[in-house]
Amino acid sequence: MSEVALLRQQIELELVALRNGLSGLSSGLARHAFIHARMDRIGTCQDSLADQLGEDDATRVVCQLYVQAMEGPNAWIEPATAGSAS
Repeated sequence: MSEVALLRQQIELELVALRNGLSGLSSGLARHAFIHARMDRIGTCQDSLADQLGEDDATRVVCQLYVQAMEGPNAWIEPATAGSAS
């Protein structure tokens, strides 16, 4: 597996963990620290991707992976009141 593929895979794993942390039961400082750690790791991977692909392409890859992770099937369960215009 190429270094780029490994970095993409690591970013995907961190984003899934991030998504799960956002929707988990924890709150406050522990939740913030967990999410912050995931973002730091994603940033490190993005820097390594930039060395391989260039800054613009690395940013594009991370953004695409972020959208896939956050908006993918069953990524979010909408609150019952969200989007209702009563």
